[in-house]
Amino acid sequence: MSNHTFNKSISIVSEKFNIASDTPGIELSVLNKRPTSMTVFSNEKTIVMVHGATYPIGSLYDVELDGFTFLDYLASHGYDVYGVDVRGYGGSTRPPEMDQPADQNPPLVRTETGVRDFGSAVDFVLKHRNLSKVNVLGMSWGGTVAGAYTSLNNNKVNKLTLIAPQWLSNKPIPIDTGGLLGSYRLVPAGTTKERWLSAAPEGKRDSLLPDGWFEKWVEATLASDPNSKTVHPEHIRATNGPILDIREYWTVGKAFYEPKDITVPVLLIHAEWDIDVPLDLAQNFFTSLTGASYRRWVEIGEGTHMVLLEKNRVQAFQAVQSFLDENYTPAGQ
Repeated sequence: MSNHTFNKSISIVSEKFNIASDTPGIELSVLNKRPTSMTVFSNEKTIVMVHGATYPIGSLYDVELDGFTFLDYLASHGYDVYGVDVRGYGGSTRPPEMDQPADQNPPLVRTETGVRDFGSAVDFVLKHRNLSKVNVLGMSWGGTVAGAYTSLNNNKVNKLTLIAPQWLSNKPIPIDTGGLLGSYRLVPAGTTKERWLSAAPEGKRDSLLPDGWFEKWVEATLASDPNSKTVHPEHIRATNGPILDIREYWTVGKAFYEPKDITVPVLLIHAEWDIDVPLDLAQNFFTSLTGASYRRWVEIGEGTHMVLLEKNRVQAFQAVQSFLDENYTPAGQ
């Protein structure tokens, strides 16, 4: 078996933690997966991950496709992996406003709140494993959370991986459909397939998601919100703070944080058909990472913004694993 496939022979243990946030009454759900045999923990072999603006950890990184999830893949390669749900998502506490009609409150969970929640999770892992640093990974809005966190806490980060991170845009960003923003939005998971596949060229859409994958993803996504069975059937709630930040930062030429303040090694993963973070945006972001000790771009062909859940997902997994496995320092440093 090559070093870059999922190793089914490795037993993986899964553990869930509810940790305190910096707000009374708000707890954060942290999912941990690691090899059952793991007894030694290190900065280099520990990863803390955060999700995007719509879907939580269980929907992005822990859907079992082809017999394993992204978290399983990393754990099978010797990593102690943690995924945190920011408040309002997945297993974390939802602010009380999320049980009220969306139009009664302003957008919830701005990016700065995401950064604070992510910081709470990193501090928990550092203490839990007695470490000084962890590897950090974020996708989309989570890329902003992870990037902004790292720019302020390079001393706690070993390496940073960003998958399709947000950046400045002079065009509308698809996730913002316009109109007034309530505290949260309802996302109809089961009917998103058309939008998802529409990013790919017409002749390629049928092969992007192998049989049964979309249905498994919908099931995992709906399971992440207890109200999806009763109050708003077939929909999950997603906070609108990240959308307000698109309007107040990314589409008005204002960066939420300075990429040049990141000094650790950075991996950027991007997919060819990503319409949420088009190629020029990713390129402009990459060239802004001038402070990183080294940086790498991996472009994946035949993939959309949701490449981690598509036929070429293992290419992304392998890129992350290779980057984290390597012991590399630029010459002269």
